[in-house]
Amino acid sequence: MIGELFSINNLTTLMVLIALETVLGFDNLLYISIEAKRVDPAREAMVRRWGIILAIVLRIVLLFVVLQLIAMFQSPIAHVDNAVVSGTITGHSLIVLAGGIFLIYTAVKEIYHMIGTPDLGHDDKPARRSVFTALVWITIMNLIFSFDTVLSAIALTDNFIIMAIAIVVSGALMVIMADTVATFLNKNRMYEVLGLFVLLLVGVMLMSEGGHIAHLAFFGYPIEPMAKSTFYFVMVTLIAVEIVQTRYQRRILAEKNGVQ
Repeated sequence: MIGELFSINNLTTLMVLIALETVLGFDNLLYISIEAKRVDPAREAMVRRWGIILAIVLRIVLLFVVLQLIAMFQSPIAHVDNAVVSGTITGHSLIVLAGGIFLIYTAVKEIYHMIGTPDLGHDDKPARRSVFTALVWITIMNLIFSFDTVLSAIALTDNFIIMAIAIVVSGALMVIMADTVATFLNKNRMYEVLGLFVLLLVGVMLMSEGGHIAHLAFFGYPIEPMAKSTFYFVMVTLIAVEIVQTRYQRRILAEKNGVQ
């Protein structure tokens, strides 16, 4: 048993899973960082740590549940077939669609708050959330993100121990990166906008994936899932544009100061 666990094939699968879980977990980490900013600043770090711990625990629990009840999640709940929309709704598709809708709502709301004109004489800062409320929302979104990562793990191996190790290791990496991501966002506030647009992009990807899982079609045109390669290409492009634009703005400011 132990020998099989440390075979070349299983070790290779473990490395691939760790990399995959870490990449997929970045979206989760980004949401946790944004949600933690809504609590008392003195408790932000604690909320981030507990949010990641909850993510690790939820993924392991969900992994066990999905392995036992995978047929139930994939079983049809309802069928829709009319002139406008057709499809087969499953538990899996509902979870993914709900997650996508919530992420889009969250991102749009935060972006609107950033560009909204505050009333003069009034503090336009968003109301602080309690630690409990923040952790509840983080737990709900952890469930959404965990479903995607767990299903990705199951697609690569049926070894529970390997999947659990990959989840724990990737979670540990998230803990290490959490404070770094939060510090970077605090020092570079403009990148908060980038983070929200990435979150919006994740929401769109989840909605397209949920629609595809449900085989939804509008007016006879089926919803196709956004390819992961397309998602990462767009994300890298957004980051590159932001970096170039920031450096270009600094150069313009430096030239203006030099002229003055």
